[in-house]
Amino acid sequence: MTSAVLRPGWGQRPGERFVARRADAVTGGAGGAGSPGGAQLPVTPSRRLARDGRELDEFGVLRQFVADPAVTDVFINGPGEVWVDRGDGAERHPHPLLDEDEVRVLAVRLIATGGRHVDEATPCMDVRLHDGIRVHAVLPPVSTSGTLLSIRLPRVTTITVDGLEASGFFADVPSGAVRRLLDRRRNILLTGAGGSGKTTFLGALLALAPPTDRIVAIEDVAELRVDHPHFLSLEARQANVEGAGAVSLERLVREALRMRPDRLVLGECRGAEIRELLSALNTGHDGGAGTLHANSLADVPARMEALGALAGLGPTAVARQTVSAIHSVLHLERRHGIRRLARMGRFALDAHDRLCMVEVSIPPGADDLAVSGGGPVSGGGPVSGNASASVSRSGPVGRGGPLGRGGPVSRGGPAPGAGGRA
Repeated sequence: MTSAVLRPGWGQRPGERFVARRADAVTGGAGGAGSPGGAQLPVTPSRRLARDGRELDEFGVLRQFVADPAVTDVFINGPGEVWVDRGDGAERHPHPLLDEDEVRVLAVRLIATGGRHVDEATPCMDVRLHDGIRVHAVLPPVSTSGTLLSIRLPRVTTITVDGLEASGFFADVPSGAVRRLLDRRRNILLTGAGGSGKTTFLGALLALAPPTDRIVAIEDVAELRVDHPHFLSLEARQANVEGAGAVSLERLVREALRMRPDRLVLGECRGAEIRELLSALNTGHDGGAGTLHANSLADVPARMEALGALAGLGPTAVARQTVSAIHSVLHLERRHGIRRLARMGRFALDAHDRLCMVEVSIPPGADDLAVSGGGPVSGGGPVSGNASASVSRSGPVGRGGPLGRGGPVSRGGPAPGAGGRA
């Protein structure tokens, strides 16, 4: 592999700026400022192919977009309306390609290729094709403008934590702190809005796990791509036309526990399966991870309570289970096409035994040597609390140790940084 310079898109699709890059970092040659330590940077393939090297012919006239490594998403918003996103926002294609009948035939064919069905009785469906291409279809009359197709395309080359670090993804939260979470088998929750890079970042993190670790991931539609020798993926299944054969995420979590995982991963927390996940992480399964849709770090407790309600758990039960099960929360943001790890937090209990979020900050210049926790996060930023914890590298390595919760949370004592009872 030849040396390359840092330019937008290395290590992922061209045109998609996964992280910010400084203009003065672009230099030539290996060992220069644009290639830290003389690192060899991956070369993006000229087009996207199926896993076995075939062309993506099943996409028909959309193949020209799906095969383009610069394209991140393709949308059909009814007959004659095609939008393409190359990382800087969706743009409408100037030439109508398909009428309604052709769009519907294409949608039914793609869903069937993924082993599922879409029809009048089941008008909305989501499938995975090849190495992580995600296709979502909606048929009329649920869609009032005709058949809709949303195609999300994975990166062509693998993004690694080293690559993210070299490009500035960890500008706000040091990579050393994140690596230590993984090394010390902390349970991690990645949060962020849709398209913020949660699944991509989770895949990069799991690749750092020791090769002897058995990682079992549960997903509604398998998207995780992990460069690890002992990674297993379980995918939920819908019921057949007779209404039988469904395999839910809740069941898959229970099945995964019987597979003796060293690390249990839930690709996306979205429903009642949160109960099984919290139960598993509270019974000796460390080093787990999951993702959750949330607009900000402050919104995460409310999202956890909402998911717990779907599982029949009250706010207090959700709070106590979550504080005990999940050690750290990493929040990702995407602004102007740039993705970054923006904030780090931990769960705590407030004065009313409700779940709250405490932002964790790394002191300037300390990198991952110490962690301090401020007060509960409210709205768009932290609110000063009555307690602050600073834990050095030499401190205890329990849940109150470095990069854990900043202090133990018990029934009778205060939750550090929460200002209330635990």
